Amino acid sequence: MIKFFRKIRQNLLMENKTGKYFKYAIGEIILVVIGILIALSINNWNEERKIRENEVVYLNNIKRDLQLSIIEIDQFVDRRNSLINSANTVMGHFNGKQVNNWNSFNKHLVDIYTWQSFYLIDNTYQELKYSGNFAIISNDSIKNGVLNLDLLYKKLKNNENHWRNDAEQTLHPGSYEKHDINSMSKNYVFQLSNGKMGVRGNLTKESFGDIFNDQKQKNGFAFASLNFGSMNGTFFEMKKKCMELISQINNELKK
Repeated sequence: MIKFFRKIRQNLLMENKTGKYFKYAIGEIILVVIGILIALSINNWNEERKIRENEVVYLNNIKRDLQLSIIEIDQFVDRRNSLINSANTVMGHFNGKQVNNWNSFNKHLVDIYTWQSFYLIDNTYQELKYSGNFAIISNDSIKNGVLNLDLLYKKLKNNENHWRNDAEQTLHPGSYEKHDINSMSKNYVFQLSNGKMGVRGNLTKESFGDIFNDQKQKNGFAFASLNFGSMNGTFFEMKKKCMELISQINNELKK
C-alpha cells in the first residue's frame, strides 16, 4: 500500500502536476490522521472495556462480601438479643427475684462475661483501598455507600470498645475475686455442648460468692443491656446499608 502511494506521488512529480501533487499529499496526510484517530479510538475502547471488566469483578466481589456480612449481622443481632435477655434476667435476681436453678443462672451470667467481637466482611473494599484502585468504581452512589458502611462499622467497634471497658471495670474484677470460675466454666461448657464436654457439677449460691451484694457487678449487667441494645441499633443500620448497596450494585451490573 505504501509503495502504491509512493508511485502515485512520483508520477505526479514527473508529469509536473505540482498542484495535484500537493492536493494529493494533503489528502494522504488527512488519511493518515484519520487512521491514527481510529487506532486511538479502538485502543481507548479496549482500555475502557478492560477497566469495566475489572470493575464488574470488583462489584460482584463487593456484593458477595455484603451478602456474607448480612448473614453475620443477623447472627450477631440474635446473639445480642439473647445477651440482653440474659442481662435482664440476672438484673431481676439482683433486684430480689429468687434463683430456682443455679445452672440456668450460671448460663446467663457467663454469657455476659464472655467477650465476643464482630468483624465486617469487607475484604474487597480493603483490597481496593490499599491498592489505590477504589476509583475504578465509577458509580458515586456505590462508592459513598461503601464508605458510609465503613463509618458505621467503625461506630460499632467504638461501641464494642466502650462495652469492653465497662466490663473490665465492673464485671470482671468481682468475678475473678469471688466466683468459683473453674466450676462455673465447666458447667457452662457442659450446657453449651449438651453434656458432651465439661462437667455439670453442683453449683450452689456459694459458687457465686456474695454477687448480689456487689454493686459494681449489678451496674455491669445494666451496662450490658444498654450497650448491646445500642450495638443492635448500629447493626440494623449496617444491614440496611448492605441491602441498599446490593440493590445499587445489581442495577449497575445491568448496564
